[in-house]
Amino acid sequence: MITPNQIFWKLEEGKIANVSKLVMTTHHGTHVDAPFHVIPGGKKLDEFPIERWVCPAHVIRIKDKTAIRPAELENLDIRRGDALLFKTHNSISGLITKGGEKAKVWVYLSIEAAEFCVEKKVGLIGIDYYSIELSDDPTCLVHRKILGNDILILEAINLADVPVGEYVLCCLPLKLKGADGAPARAVLIR
Repeated sequence: MITPNQIFWKLEEGKIANVSKLVMTTHHGTHVDAPFHVIPGGKKLDEFPIERWVCPAHVIRIKDKTAIRPAELENLDIRRGDALLFKTHNSISGLITKGGEKAKVWVYLSIEAAEFCVEKKVGLIGIDYYSIELSDDPTCLVHRKILGNDILILEAINLADVPVGEYVLCCLPLKLKGADGAPARAVLIR
């Protein structure tokens, strides 16, 4: 929501248009992570072709309220390059929509599930919280595993009202040269 103090050009003040100002990080709101985010010398956002951001996607309901584990993924028909979008307790409980301060606990991607995704050669992983990592693990082990294997990350997606199933995901990030990530508009098409 844009507040009046974020509009720095105002029609009512004689300007030719209303123009708002945004100040944010590259990991604000729904956003994507590129390898450069956690890997020195890793690929930057603009080094990925636009086609990588449009792909077949599986919305998967994760029942475990602590972590995403391989057991809940093993029976899926996952093809190389598919996106896996995890609908966890984060969406179901409304945690992703509360905003404000970061939660102390959320459902995260386990290292074992990350390794499973690497083996399956998925193209993108999406989660319904601001990080795939366990409570801000300072080693960023899961991020490094995923991004180091050319799998993109989409974070802070709200899947609360999205039915489980197969879709086409279109999540185009802002076009930022040399960036480690960027806000993105993620849309699922059936």
